[in-house]
Amino acid sequence: AEAGGREVPVRVTMPQGGEPRGVYLEIHGGGFYMSWAARSDFRNRNTADAAQVAVVTVDYRLAPEHPWPAAPDDCETAALWVLEQAEERFGTSRLSIGGGSAGANLAMTTLLRLRDKGLAESFAAAVLHYGAFDLSGQTPGGRLYADEPFIDLYLGGVEDRTDPDISPLFGDLRGLPPALLVCGTEDVLLEDSLAMAGRLAAAGGDVDLRVYP
Repeated sequence: AEAGGREVPVRVTMPQGGEPRGVYLEIHGGGFYMSWAARSDFRNRNTADAAQVAVVTVDYRLAPEHPWPAAPDDCETAALWVLEQAEERFGTSRLSIGGGSAGANLAMTTLLRLRDKGLAESFAAAVLHYGAFDLSGQTPGGRLYADEPFIDLYLGGVEDRTDPDISPLFGDLRGLPPALLVCGTEDVLLEDSLAMAGRLAAAGGDVDLRVYP
């Protein structure tokens, strides 16, 4: 996927049995340093067929070899490519974006970057599974995993970890698409999901929060 002078590999799963009703840009988790797009194949096949959408998964660069802002740069590139190419390649301009854990963080930072370019309204929805939204350790949720080594691998010597491009919980969350947040009661990221749902709602967003046992 190439856009804005940058390129990133993406993996596309088309729905079986008909043309896609929309495009879902999926960003995998893995603490910003693990996993890869193909690892989501089974889940993305189910998503593509159940929702009748094309799923585009981003193979963004991983830490520590490629620390921030490599990952959000790559995800923004994929999002801009989808915006430019969806109608021609997939026959639809209905777009959504989402991911789990680090992927939910990157989905939010991507939306904030697009919003600042006046493009976030092109996405109809965000799907945020157990997101890590505060990498600064400044909030109750962020403090629960502040000692995890993936944070330093991803951020290196960055001092201000409340930058919304790192910790979207601290961003201006106005003007974003409707969001579905999903988390389990025993997940270490539950507090982050609750905080993000509250911040999105306070910013006037349409929020659907689902917490499962």
